[in-house]
Amino acid sequence: MEFLDFSLRNNLFVAPMAGVTDRPFRQLCKRMGAGLAVSEMVTSNSLLYGSAKTQRRARHDGEMAPISVQIAGASPSMMADAARYNVDRGAQIIDINMGCPAKKICHVMAGSALLKDEPLVARILGAVVNAVPNTAVTLKIRTGWDTASRNALAILAIAEQSGIRALAMHGRTRACGYTGRAEYETIRAVKAAARIPIIANGDIDSPEKAKFVLDTTGADALMIGRAAQGRPWLFREIEHFLKTGTYLTPPLVSEIHQVLLEHLEDVYLFYGSDTGMRIARKHISWYTRGLVGSAAFRHMMNQLPTVDLQRQAVNDFFAALAAQHEHLPYAASDPATPGAGAGDCEELAA
Repeated sequence: MEFLDFSLRNNLFVAPMAGVTDRPFRQLCKRMGAGLAVSEMVTSNSLLYGSAKTQRRARHDGEMAPISVQIAGASPSMMADAARYNVDRGAQIIDINMGCPAKKICHVMAGSALLKDEPLVARILGAVVNAVPNTAVTLKIRTGWDTASRNALAILAIAEQSGIRALAMHGRTRACGYTGRAEYETIRAVKAAARIPIIANGDIDSPEKAKFVLDTTGADALMIGRAAQGRPWLFREIEHFLKTGTYLTPPLVSEIHQVLLEHLEDVYLFYGSDTGMRIARKHISWYTRGLVGSAAFRHMMNQLPTVDLQRQAVNDFFAALAAQHEHLPYAASDPATPGAGAGDCEELAA
């Protein structure tokens, strides 16, 4: 796919998720078939630029291009500064967050709360685009603040006038959170009116759903969030299905064991042992959700105090699975089985 002057492997994008889409996760998803991965959002508050968390989020060494960094905030001047700051540190695409529904973000009038103030939207978009004239700027939104004020078409017009190069849209209002079904008809209406690429987001958790959303909305690309947590091979499964109409053979237990181990080693290296061990817990939980015997394993694993014990627990769990199963054995009655969720959870802190 040709996207913003970059040649991408495909039109499957990783949604920005706070606390999830760090550099190790982005690199893994790209290796497993994603064409683009957007970073977890970086604050526009310059007072936080020196924090360890912000410094980590601005690190892109060794990452496959293009590097897309999402920024969040409500001040046009601070958002412009944040865009310049991240471009100076390697960002090749700047993505503006106007889709996050989290209360702590909306309470400071950032994220999806901005959709209530269209003049402010225009000022922020214009300030960011003008701040980084040689860098593509994209925008992430929802369909509106609530069902009585869906204004995605109005935001699209503002975005195009401001010089935004692409628009990603989660097919729900902020008030809807992650309940109900995604409004693919709204995404279709925006795509029909758009002169820029439109990326559809929401409830995409299988190859069949990916094709359905593309066919229904006419979107140029898809953005996948929570469904890829612990299941990064979903991107290659969707890619294969869209190209051939057939399904890939499910991954072997041995392969997933190796993928998880490599992911954990990247996490330990990126964060350091202590923080890495804590960060790794949620990823291990996602990789093992829905698997036979995983509930007891997760409870035990979350009590382990060292990287070595955590790594050994993962090895023991997958060795036991591999001794009995060639492919991952999901428990059909387990509500955590992949695909059972209500929708993507992009941008929410894990």
